[in-house]
Amino acid sequence: MARLLLIDTADQLPGLLPIHSWSALMSSDLVLVRSEDHPFVPHLDLAELRREVVGSRAQPAQWIVERVRSEGDVAYLFGPQDGEDFTRTLGLEAARSGVEVEVVYFMLAPKGVELLDLVRITERLRGPGGCPWDQEQTHETLAPHALEEVYELAEAIASGEVDALREELGDVLLQVLFHSQVAEDGGSFTIDDVAKAVAAKLVRRHPHVFGDVEVTGTAEVLANWEVLKAAEKPEREGIFDGVPVAQPALALVAKLQSRAERAGRAPPGDAEARVRAELDRLAHAGEAGEHTAAIGDLLAAVVTLARTHGVDPEHALRAAAQRFRSQHETQ
Repeated sequence: MARLLLIDTADQLPGLLPIHSWSALMSSDLVLVRSEDHPFVPHLDLAELRREVVGSRAQPAQWIVERVRSEGDVAYLFGPQDGEDFTRTLGLEAARSGVEVEVVYFMLAPKGVELLDLVRITERLRGPGGCPWDQEQTHETLAPHALEEVYELAEAIASGEVDALREELGDVLLQVLFHSQVAEDGGSFTIDDVAKAVAAKLVRRHPHVFGDVEVTGTAEVLANWEVLKAAEKPEREGIFDGVPVAQPALALVAKLQSRAERAGRAPPGDAEARVRAELDRLAHAGEAGEHTAAIGDLLAAVVTLARTHGVDPEHALRAAAQRFRSQHETQ
C-alpha cells in the first residue's frame, strides 16, 4: 500500500532533523520538498537520496498524492513555506485517495530555538524594506536605550514580579541582538561571534566545571576567576583598569573599593568607625567645598559599611527610594 510520510521540522531549524526523522527519510523511495531553497536539500544530496521539488504547481497536494501512488513510500519534508492550511489539504487529499499517512514528528526542539526567530526579526528590521528608524541606529544612538533597559531590569528584579522580569530580560536581550546586527551590518562581527566568545570565556573561567581543577567553595572559585581574568588581560596596567566610570556612583565606589582590597591597597578596617569619623568631619566642616568633600567621603564610608554586611549599596539605596516613593504616594 502506498504510504505518505510527513516529516515534521522545527520552524526555526528546518535544516536540522533528529535521528528518527533521518531514518524515515532513508527508508523512503522518494523525498519531496516544496522548493529548491529548502534548507535540507544539501543534506539530501549528500545522502544521495532521490528527491523532487513540488514547485509552484497549481494543485501541489494532489500532485504529491499522485507521486505517492506511483512510487510507494514517499516522504514529504516540511519547510518554512508550508503552513497549516497546506498540511490540512494534503491530509484530506491523501485520505480521499486511500493513501496511508504517517506523521513523523520532530519531537523536542533544542533549547534556545526561539532566539533564532529574534535574530531573524532584528535582521529584517535593519535590512532592505525594514524599519527606517531601526536602519538609522548606531551603537552610539542605541547606548542610552541599553542603559535604560538595564535599569528597568533592575527595577523588575527588585519588584519580585516574574512577568515583569521576563519582559525586561527580553528587552535587554533585544539590545544585545540589535548591537550585534549593527556590527554585522558594518562588517565588524556577528551575534555568533558574540555568543562564541562569551561561551569560550565561561569555559575557560570555570576549569572546576569543564576541566580537572578542584575547588572547595565559592571563595576559591572567585580567586581562580580573578587569576584567569588577569592572565587573559595582561595589557591592563592599573588595578582600576576596566572599571566603567559611567556606572552609578555607588556601584562605581563599591567596585573601586573591591579592586583596591583585592590588590592589598585598602585593608579593611572598622567600617562603622569610619562612618562615625566622616560624620564628625562633616559636622566640623567649614567652607562649602569642605562639605562637598566630607559628604562624598561619608557616602564612600557607607558603601564600605554596606559591603562589610554583604549588601549591594546600589540595590539598597534603590530599595530605600522605592519605599520612600510608596510611603509618600499614599499620603
